[in-house]
Amino acid sequence: MSFLSKPYFHDEAAAIAKLESVLWNGEPVCPHCGGIGKCYEIKGTKTRAGLRKCGHCRKQFTVKVGTVFEQSHIPLHKWLQATYLMCASKKGISSHQLHRTLEITYKSAWFMSHRLREAMRLEPETPAGGGGGIVEVDETFIGMKEGATKRRGYAHKNAVLTLITRKGIARSFHVDGTSAKDLVPILKANIARDSQIMTDEAGQYAHLAKHFASHEVVKHGSSEYVRGNAHTNTVEGFYSIFKRGMKGIYQHCSEKHLHRYVVEFDFRYNNRVALGVDDEGRFTNALKGIVGKRLTYRRTDERPHQ
Repeated sequence: MSFLSKPYFHDEAAAIAKLESVLWNGEPVCPHCGGIGKCYEIKGTKTRAGLRKCGHCRKQFTVKVGTVFEQSHIPLHKWLQATYLMCASKKGISSHQLHRTLEITYKSAWFMSHRLREAMRLEPETPAGGGGGIVEVDETFIGMKEGATKRRGYAHKNAVLTLITRKGIARSFHVDGTSAKDLVPILKANIARDSQIMTDEAGQYAHLAKHFASHEVVKHGSSEYVRGNAHTNTVEGFYSIFKRGMKGIYQHCSEKHLHRYVVEFDFRYNNRVALGVDDEGRFTNALKGIVGKRLTYRRTDERPHQ
């Protein structure tokens, strides 16, 4: 039996039970007061599926309250299908494909995918690297800036900065520019000071040794790509998947939404098979991220603090 044939992808009651098991693990929690232990299920022919009442604050709720699924008119089982499809597709799945597969409007599919990207956004608990760990740093360019005129070079393109630990996780940022004043503050805020940094020979990285334990440079301009343990092949591999997805699947991404697409590719990379996370595990981890992240249609273009 394929994973998508499971009952909670097709039956609403099963979908509610699945989400409750992921978020509550058998112990309902009131999203209004945080109460545990006295949340009673309300049953009736005209009652919303999964409706409960808190014995502490007396308010009603379902498992969707306080999550990115709240107030959505799309059935929960279709939300779960969309979540799985986005998690299992290595390079992403377009809103047009979701619209056709789930039989919903394109506008709903587009907003749904952005809500799920918001669920994939995880705040890092600790700086990357640390303990002498190696962190590779690089930037790439994608799409076109709002109102820019196409010309030679990269000034008209959107810049993405990525820092990635060896055999570990990636953190990417849509940045305003690639000068030292744009990038170094982000690196200092997100990388432990006792880390080893690996970059190419770009000038904006010239003085990183002052801020971290060490800084190794590979000179791509001189056809040097590996020197002992110094290379940026890991981050380059991440970018190969990112660019194939952005150019082949999403194709036209506006500057104001780029930060959410970056989060999606980070999430799949950080929950990959090499780290012991399969499609089902990735799906479950995405569902765990839906709590406390409301996203309205008007807020989809808000960029988070870096």
